[in-house]
Amino acid sequence: MAATATSLPTFAHAAWAQTYPTRPITMIVPYGAGGPTDTVARIIADGMRKPLGQPIIIENVAGASATIGVGRLARAPSDGYTVGVGNWASHVLNGAVFALPYDLLQDFVPVAQIASDPQVIIARKEMPANSLSDLIAWLRANPDKATQGTGGAGSTSHVVGTLFQRETNTRFQFVPYRLGVGAAMTDLIAGQIDMMFSVAANCVPQLRAGSIKGYAVTAKTRLPVAPEVPTVDEAGLPGFYVSNWHGVWVPKATPQSIVAVLNSAIVETLADPIAQRRLADLAQELPPREAQTPEGLGALQRAEIGKWWPIVKAANIRAD
Repeated sequence: MAATATSLPTFAHAAWAQTYPTRPITMIVPYGAGGPTDTVARIIADGMRKPLGQPIIIENVAGASATIGVGRLARAPSDGYTVGVGNWASHVLNGAVFALPYDLLQDFVPVAQIASDPQVIIARKEMPANSLSDLIAWLRANPDKATQGTGGAGSTSHVVGTLFQRETNTRFQFVPYRLGVGAAMTDLIAGQIDMMFSVAANCVPQLRAGSIKGYAVTAKTRLPVAPEVPTVDEAGLPGFYVSNWHGVWVPKATPQSIVAVLNSAIVETLADPIAQRRLADLAQELPPREAQTPEGLGALQRAEIGKWWPIVKAANIRAD
């Protein structure tokens, strides 16, 4: 009887995995509709429908720099029917900026890294500097006079700007935009602020229109959608790599068999030419196949926490 009793949970677990999913899945996006993370999530959700055989419903739970949406995922049942998309800010930076009601490493199970986009160092069209080296020299010659638009304290743009100051020995003022970096871009075009660090999807159209200047992309390779913008290595700030990567997580205690099903659906989606083209149009770079695993996302998150938390805390960056 003992052997039969111990085998029952294994049998039930296997049967559950074989039938999952049997109903629609909710995908929590901790940002508003229409933003970069939301757009990436919808592309991934569309691709996952076929291999899973069920629709995926996007639920935008925005607010408090993504902490509300991520908190919702932390409290969700561990049955595979609620998954969450997050990024570098929500699953790394927030842990150093906020006193979170959840643990970023212990309360979630990684499923897969899905895409990443580096920052582009940009400035108003009338900025006298015509290269990154010139910009750094101008900032050093004009300490505390320049302004950089950000999404608020602890936002991606704020942290990148803080790191840039440290690496270049420059000082400038941060201008937070509570309505988001879209409003900051409007002011940059109008010349109301001097510079920004922006994801490519938000700034490439303005670069093409000649409305702003682009100095460098914070990656090892140039962006296919903006090949005219040099890398930071080429522009004179070697190694200044910053990537706003995205991933998918589920609540802790979600069965590994379900994580495997979800991961397989994401891997299939990332291999689909249509999804690849849609992500490429957003300047999103796909991780190599070997990094598209739960272990790959977990290792990336831990490494990024180890790198960025000391930087954020040393700069005394706190939530507003």
